[in-house]
Amino acid sequence: MDIPIRRLGRTGQDVTILGLGGEGVLRTFGQEKEAYRLINRALDLGITYCESARAYSGSEAYYGLALKERRGEIFLTSKSHARDKKGALAHLHETLRNMKTGHLDLWQVHDVRTDDEVEEIFGKGGAIEAFAEARKQGLVRFIGVTGHHDPLIIRRCIEMFDFDTVLMPVNPAEPHYRSFIEEVIPPAVERDMGIVAMKVYFRGMAAQIAPGKLDLFYRYALSHPVTTAVIGCDTIGQLEENVRFASAFSPLTGAERALLSEQISPVARQLMHYKP
Repeated sequence: MDIPIRRLGRTGQDVTILGLGGEGVLRTFGQEKEAYRLINRALDLGITYCESARAYSGSEAYYGLALKERRGEIFLTSKSHARDKKGALAHLHETLRNMKTGHLDLWQVHDVRTDDEVEEIFGKGGAIEAFAEARKQGLVRFIGVTGHHDPLIIRRCIEMFDFDTVLMPVNPAEPHYRSFIEEVIPPAVERDMGIVAMKVYFRGMAAQIAPGKLDLFYRYALSHPVTTAVIGCDTIGQLEENVRFASAFSPLTGAERALLSEQISPVARQLMHYKP
């Protein structure tokens, strides 16, 4: 099963349209054997985009144990939720130690939610100074921003700094409330940013409302101008199912996307409970 690749915006890097997220079994402690098998199975199946975060329990350390000589096969990413320069740099050095690598391919400002956070991140002594310094020192190659609460906050971030990528929700509930699809994708495309989709399955709730049709939600996300969708997996079975979706991907038409969005509109707000 060959997974298609797409260019990650102006980074110029080609990555698979399915990425291994740092959630699922990777967002745990004490499951080293399970995590080791999952990560290596993902690489065996051809996934090249691998994600984690300083906030994701033992995820970074799992990658450090599993990757070893395979580090060169992947585009490795992580995130910092620190809002000041000192805290972000401390996170980065801990991340590099945990992942047993000398650099990250992409380091992301994690989960920006409020105007106050924006002011702190981009103000004097803010976290963005750490990101810029780390790139200058070669500790990270590219810089991104992530968020899933308020698209206007993320749009403000990408207007304030020359980010390479943005990680955001892309699913058929989005058009019904504070839509990242409408508010963030257009300016990101204009800037040739790499766009990474998350919350494709509403944190697993898609399986409850549309059993047997998960592929529609994956196809919905990848039918937008995104590079890849990061999906956390609890089991190797889930991983292999998503690889099948990616390998067989064909885009939904605009009419098909609109119909799917309309069909879930009665429960859209419930599915988007992760937003305020």
